[in-house]
Amino acid sequence: MVFPSRMKFQLGTMVITPAVLRSHSVDEICRAIDRHVCGEWGDVSDVARAANETALLSGGRLLSVSHPRGLALRVLTTGDRLTTTVHLPGEQLPFADTRTDTKTIKTD
Repeated sequence: MVFPSRMKFQLGTMVITPAVLRSHSVDEICRAIDRHVCGEWGDVSDVARAANETALLSGGRLLSVSHPRGLALRVLTTGDRLTTTVHLPGEQLPFADTRTDTKTIKTD
């Protein structure tokens, strides 16, 4: 559980895809969300990390990636902070703000 004082932004409505629920434990999902909201971006490129830090100030979208048990898990918060989605790489996201989520930011 994250203390509100450690949260760097609001998560909005949480969406967790069925594929994530099938492939990851609730504990793994919660840990990934906790780290995300605290600004711990995980296994993202330096470019994505810098974009996240800028987005904290400018309102852009935020992406973190973790690999519990070697299985990739992505957490994405929209720029308007209304929705946070936990999904697997390559999944179609269930909201409209996907302009740059998987096309221009590498998450190696």
